[in-house]
Amino acid sequence: MQAVKLHVYGRVQGVGFRYCTKMVADQLEISGIVRNEPDGSVYIEAQGKLSELETFIEKIKTSPTPSGKVEKLVITKIPPIDYSSFQITY
Repeated sequence: MQAVKLHVYGRVQGVGFRYCTKMVADQLEISGIVRNEPDGSVYIEAQGKLSELETFIEKIKTSPTPSGKVEKLVITKIPPIDYSSFQITY
């Protein structure tokens, strides 16, 4: 089990980014959280098997929603967290 935190910058709020991120995570059996940040970015904690996690990151890089545009993605490895599902938090 691998885990990362992602800070996503660009046109990522108000375009369905969190909802589509959850859909991708559910398809890939990734657990974690996604939330909007006050600075206009989106914060994600994600964990899963390495191959699925790599696929998840690639889908985030290209924006899981057609209306979004990722301009910058900061990825940091973190210790696995005991998430049972993927949730949108506020």
